Amino acid sequence: MSWDFYFEQAGARVAHTTELRAAGATERMLTSAVRLGHLIRVRRGWYCLPGTDRATVEAVRVGGRLGCVSALGDLGIFAFDQSRTHLHLRSEASRLRSPYNRRESLDHWNRRGVTLHWSPLIDPDAANAFRVGVKDALVQSLQCQHPWHALASIDNALFLGMIQEEDVAEIFVAGPPKRRALRPLVDGRSESGQETVLRMIVHQAGLAYEIQPVIQGVGRIDMLIEGVLVVEADSRAHHDGWDAHVRDRTRDAKLGSLGYPSLRPVYQSIMFEQDFVLAAIMGVLRSSAHHRTVIG
Repeated sequence: MSWDFYFEQAGARVAHTTELRAAGATERMLTSAVRLGHLIRVRRGWYCLPGTDRATVEAVRVGGRLGCVSALGDLGIFAFDQSRTHLHLRSEASRLRSPYNRRESLDHWNRRGVTLHWSPLIDPDAANAFRVGVKDALVQSLQCQHPWHALASIDNALFLGMIQEEDVAEIFVAGPPKRRALRPLVDGRSESGQETVLRMIVHQAGLAYEIQPVIQGVGRIDMLIEGVLVVEADSRAHHDGWDAHVRDRTRDAKLGSLGYPSLRPVYQSIMFEQDFVLAAIMGVLRSSAHHRTVIG
């Protein structure tokens, strides 16, 4: 049996012994595959291919599935901090193991770096052998992430079409009550996590803003603040290289010709230096008001 072929055809990341036996594997074949390094025995009855990502291996080895920010990251949805493995456990889960050694029972000391979620799933049919569904991951992230980052995850899931507007209410009802104040702030027009965080910086400052407006002669912009200042949330993924540099500078020049000053705070500033970003915004707004008064 070609193990790579089996996992590819099955669309699986992990497989249970019963599934492998149904495909023709014998216990002897499985033992040999593990010994030769063709398969990894993650925990009793569960196997994966070498090279399977660390978070999935840790989640299945414990006896659970990827949850919260780990599931979001695996689904391609914004999640700010994925340094820890977050996993979901069924209420009846037993024989839990250390994420680092399947021969050790799970305890307080050998689960460092792993966050456990035990709450019931609101969409169990969307879960698979190694990951909870997107709605449950978002519910869990409301508990674990900073409120702005949790909001950014929901915005991003909406933008990507992985949840619908009608799912948002269900997510907030199932999430912690202290996060329900975020519900009116959900906006799936934000294309990235940093755009949501930028929006929250401006919102918290009490400034008037529009997101994704279109300026004639320029096109759609990320944000227009106080009807004056254009702010674009730049990331390396879409603004790296000379061609992107030329495009962005040309766009800024066009905005300037129309009377709109512009700012392009980078990801690191938006996510880690929010006071600095707000100070820059306020400085440009004050300068713009002064120049309008002088010119007028």
